[in-house]
Amino acid sequence: MRKLFLFISTIGFLISCNTTNDDNLIKIRNGQDFLIFGHFYGECIGEVCVETFKLTDQKIFEDTLDDYSGKKLNFVELESGKFKQVEDLISFFPKQLLNDTKTTFGCPDCTDGGGLFIQYSESGNVKSWRIDQSKDNIPSYLHSFIDKVNEKISLINN
Repeated sequence: MRKLFLFISTIGFLISCNTTNDDNLIKIRNGQDFLIFGHFYGECIGEVCVETFKLTDQKIFEDTLDDYSGKKLNFVELESGKFKQVEDLISFFPKQLLNDTKTTFGCPDCTDGGGLFIQYSESGNVKSWRIDQSKDNIPSYLHSFIDKVNEKISLINN
């Protein structure tokens, strides 16, 4: 039974590494700018395995669904103290990422190392990425940003 679960999990992870550009750019109705950031770990048990947050210029929200795919999100507002801890994250966002044609970097969580989910909205244009946590598998321009994202997730969770 364990081998069957491992096989099915491996297939699921490998399929998640293949993305299309069709979902990369979408329009949202209200046009509000935001940064959604989070991490996910498939071989993990507990609340901290999938953490997703939405940062605007005034508030921070946490996703309550913890959907591994990042396709189903339901945000609730967090206290203003949490916002103060993470409000500068947007300044670390690498603008070079907006010009990259890839939507997946490395193979996020394929080797149980976890991955990051990033979604960025500017003037109603939303782009999404899945990024491997292993720096060996991603461009160097993303290194400091993923460090900062992981740092901010830790701050929120403490």
